[in-house]
Amino acid sequence: MIRCYNDFVETLLTAGFSMGGGNADGIYAIIDWRWNETPPYDTPIRWHTGDPETDPWEWVNRVLDERDDIAYGKLFFKKSGFITKEWFPYFWAVRRGGLSFDEAYEDGTISHFAKRIYDVVTAYETLPTEELKRLGGFSREDKSGFDRALTELQMKMFVSPCGRRYKVSQKGEEYGMSSTMFCTTERLFGDVFEQAASIDTEDAKNKIMAQVLKINPIAQEKKIIKFISGS
Repeated sequence: MIRCYNDFVETLLTAGFSMGGGNADGIYAIIDWRWNETPPYDTPIRWHTGDPETDPWEWVNRVLDERDDIAYGKLFFKKSGFITKEWFPYFWAVRRGGLSFDEAYEDGTISHFAKRIYDVVTAYETLPTEELKRLGGFSREDKSGFDRALTELQMKMFVSPCGRRYKVSQKGEEYGMSSTMFCTTERLFGDVFEQAASIDTEDAKNKIMAQVLKINPIAQEKKIIKFISGS
């Protein structure tokens, strides 16, 4: 039973990956939406309380702020998820297949909107979402296209959330809602890419599939394949 943030992190490091937000999609999720049901499970976990120890939404923020061994983002089924640094090279080997961004773009597997975002991220190294829109020249009318392209880049493991930033007042005080910062995956986990480049794609698929079945023996093969490939 997950009772606090540390329980969540320890379980994630053991599992290697998890869907986020309680949405297992037939694969695996550490966080369970049903913890909000009445009567609740025998656990202090509650959504939307703002408690950093027992609110799963706050755990996402803590992962972004405190951990350097867990990636978070739109990673599975175009939905949020977590991958540990240990397992990141295997997903990278499948999703990118050894291709650089330019090679993938030339192959026609990357959209033009995604290229505009990626070019800005690589030029500035880390940027919050609103700056990506501004510097990439995206208008209000481009919102849906921008959102799709940003998800595309995360699913294909070219960019990743890497922290948060608040607006700062003239007095130097932070205020308002935080904005997610993005960087390239090479910047996030730069030291794993040599390992990732040496992993055979089929070997990576088989290793991930075996781990999925270890933590969820009833997962369906079609779902697992989609989970792994990001398609």
